[in-house]
Amino acid sequence: MRGRTAFVIGCVLAGLILAMAALSLVWLPYDPSDTTGGRLAPPGDGHLLGTDKLGRDLLTQLMVGARIALTVGIGSVLLGALLGVAGGLLAGFASDWLDDALSAALDILIAFPTLLLAMLVVAAREASLGSAVLAIGLAMSAIVARLTRVLVKRVLAQDYVTAARTSGTSWPRVVIEHVLPNIWPTLLVNLSLQLGLAVLAEASLSYLGLGPPPPNASWGRLLQEAQATVLTAPLGAVAPGVLLVVLVVGVNLLADGFRDLADPTRRRSR
Repeated sequence: MRGRTAFVIGCVLAGLILAMAALSLVWLPYDPSDTTGGRLAPPGDGHLLGTDKLGRDLLTQLMVGARIALTVGIGSVLLGALLGVAGGLLAGFASDWLDDALSAALDILIAFPTLLLAMLVVAAREASLGSAVLAIGLAMSAIVARLTRVLVKRVLAQDYVTAARTSGTSWPRVVIEHVLPNIWPTLLVNLSLQLGLAVLAEASLSYLGLGPPPPNASWGRLLQEAQATVLTAPLGAVAPGVLLVVLVVGVNLLADGFRDLADPTRRRSR
């Protein structure tokens, strides 16, 4: 019951941010680059949450920030899953020396700081939405690949896989019929957790100026811009911070719910 409640709360919290992001695609209170609202105007008078230090409508900026957070988060997870699962499958089926080499490469990538990797990607390209997705996705792929490798080797050691190979089943069919169906529940839980981490990573990159450039209103950039006026206009810093917490907590609760669905014994124990 407790796990189900957490799952429902996670759906509500993440759903609120998703709805805000979806609404921003079709409607915004003001143009994101409109600076006619007056500097640090209080809530009201045509601006529900007031304006920032540049005179932009804060609600508009928050809605655009929700869209950016989900775009980078989901894009990074998809890229990390694609590269990570492919690399993990390769390592799981590789010979001992190739497996050792791939494992060492994955350990190096995992130990490589995400922010430093982002700096390298930005230096090679430019600060943009695509660069943020690429940097976070590459960093995430190593974690997914290592988990996939462990899961694949565990499945390949099972008797039903040995029986399938003995009966003449090809390796591609083994992967499709036995490996992937048995590893996807655990991968789904991990990727759900990675989504929350990707959102935090995007906010961190934007705070440091390595995320999508203006007029993209990332929550991290809003926090950076509001730090100088946090005492005189606290809503500019509190609002994006609260939304960031809501999204991350919601995603983590969803991941916990997926874990219960994937593990019946855990669900019964609750």
